[in-house]
Amino acid sequence: MEIQEIIDQGTEVAITYGPKLFGAIVVWIIGWWVVKTLTRGFSRTLERGKTDSSLTPFLTGIVGTILKVMLVISVLGMLGIEMTSFIAILGAAGLAIGMALSGTLQNFAGGVMILIFKPFKVGDVIDATGYVGSVNEIQIFNTILKTPDNKTIIIPNGGLSTSSMTNYSTEPRRRVDWTIGIGYNDDVDRARSVILELCHDDERILKDPEVFIAVSELADSSVNFAVRAWVEAADYWGVFFDMNEKVLKTFNEKGINIPYPQMDVHLNNA
Repeated sequence: MEIQEIIDQGTEVAITYGPKLFGAIVVWIIGWWVVKTLTRGFSRTLERGKTDSSLTPFLTGIVGTILKVMLVISVLGMLGIEMTSFIAILGAAGLAIGMALSGTLQNFAGGVMILIFKPFKVGDVIDATGYVGSVNEIQIFNTILKTPDNKTIIIPNGGLSTSSMTNYSTEPRRRVDWTIGIGYNDDVDRARSVILELCHDDERILKDPEVFIAVSELADSSVNFAVRAWVEAADYWGVFFDMNEKVLKTFNEKGINIPYPQMDVHLNNA
């Protein structure tokens, strides 16, 4: 009788759970194949979209993990295992982890946004969060800048992705601006002619658009010219510094004064 009871119970269990187990195995095999196919397709989509090479495997891994967890939950549910409590515990644990790592997750999200939308790339010169430098490396949590004096600046991606930023390397051409002052007793037309000649003599300054020179301000001690010229982005600082030196030397040779702030004091002997 004991053997017969064991056989009967085994038969009952097989009849009750056999179809569920078979169905779960089939779903697991098919589901695993679907997960791998979707993951590969997602990876190819990112590669066709020219997503950053460091971001593609990371996002692919996240998508693959999420799909696998969903597959496991589905298979366990088919076997009759109650998953409601498990999902609730998993959700609560995810919420607690998210709150504990809120800053880190914000930086991660910012890094993902930067790598996807690419407001800048490695080698660009940017001005962001109060720092100016060349982008040396874009990591998933931080962006690393190199300043002109060779300092390393590490900026968290969370704040970088949500703050205003100036990218100096986006356009191939940049405009160089100078403010050049002369004395009130100097010849305005002569000074303008000298500045224009200096600009034309510099081959790095583009002819189109033309150089703009105009009196911009009648200041306390000087008549100020606004000078604007267009150059290739790589020539910006070279042209800027060289022109300052050329103007100083040429004005001294031509007898044109570059005034400095001064004040006339009159004494009244009442």
